[in-house]
Amino acid sequence: MDLNYSQEELAFRDEVRSWLAANLPPALKEKVARYAHLSKEEVMGWHRILAAKGWVAPSWPLEWGGTGWNPVQRFIFEEECGYAGAPPLPALSLLMCAPVLIHYGTPEQKQRFLPRIYSGEDFWCQGYSEPGAGSDLASLKTRAELVRSSDGDHYLVNGQKTWTTQAQWANWMFCLVRSDPAAAKPQEGISFLLIDMNSPGVTVRPLMLMDGSHEVNEVFLDDVRVPVENLVHEEGRGWTVAKFLLGYERLNSGRIAPSKRQLARLRALAAEVQDDGVALLDDPRFRDQLTRVEVELMALEITNLRFIDEMRRTGRPPGPEVSILKLKGTAIQQALSELMLKVAGPLAHREMAGSDKASGEEEAAALLAAITSRYLNLRKVTIYGGSDEVQRNILAKMSLGL
Repeated sequence: MDLNYSQEELAFRDEVRSWLAANLPPALKEKVARYAHLSKEEVMGWHRILAAKGWVAPSWPLEWGGTGWNPVQRFIFEEECGYAGAPPLPALSLLMCAPVLIHYGTPEQKQRFLPRIYSGEDFWCQGYSEPGAGSDLASLKTRAELVRSSDGDHYLVNGQKTWTTQAQWANWMFCLVRSDPAAAKPQEGISFLLIDMNSPGVTVRPLMLMDGSHEVNEVFLDDVRVPVENLVHEEGRGWTVAKFLLGYERLNSGRIAPSKRQLARLRALAAEVQDDGVALLDDPRFRDQLTRVEVELMALEITNLRFIDEMRRTGRPPGPEVSILKLKGTAIQQALSELMLKVAGPLAHREMAGSDKASGEEEAAALLAAITSRYLNLRKVTIYGGSDEVQRNILAKMSLGL
């Protein structure tokens, strides 16, 4: 969508675009373009490049390294990173844990953790879901018992977390635990703890996804000692923190700019694939499917801009209405991957002419394999962060008052 940016905003966009062109490593950009899985070092390498520039945490307050950009500038920056094919940053650290600490953390917690998140020294994972508590998160059973001791008061944590993204990379976990099993409501007995993943009693085991990748894990907590100073906010008020954090998770799950880049690539590939001399892009049924996704993406972008404008005017954090970004954004990601499969299949088996026939067929087959893996991986996006059914319930109850 062509936005009516001011001259200052256009100049800022050009600055960001030029800097990305000069500083985004070509090998990393190429790996993102072919849907390859990135290593921790590759992700954190890009993190360090942005941190050195001072652009790794645009939404943070200036005192902790933020850029001072307004919401429109932050939107432009995210858009340009998405268009350029930059790898995603560790959102659990920068966009989820950090806002919680900025809003709810003690001065000591901020001073201890925020600089290390900014520099990339610490990598965080999220201890929310459990085998019996996914979408119904308030039913979690991981226990935290407060122990008074002469060598320091602490919580003793026992339980299991599952689907813990990138726990194999993390050295810290922000975790929901049940600190008061006798509370009148399940939500009232939950606390928010910061757990050192190198603590005795922490065990991480991989869970392999159906695309063959190791992205999520199960984490076992056996008599893990957590100092009381690692409690965020108040004991028994962790649900308040969790809701605040989930707003940021859903705000960033729309993935609008990467979806726009995928849409452009899909259109280009569909123009290249032909059946009896007719490009797939000119097939009425395919074009109708593509147009529907494009319209949905435009509507999502407009909705996102409305939220950004409201945040700019009011300064308040994201509310329950941002569930619509998660609901629609993830559906669009899946729809694009399905259309990509329709293109990649014929592309891998088309007739190749000339001396580059073998290399062209190999490249097309590799693209099909990568897109198939991506299609399988994206089955998860309508489940994590609250399933589609949960998002609809939130919108119905919290936004529409039904």
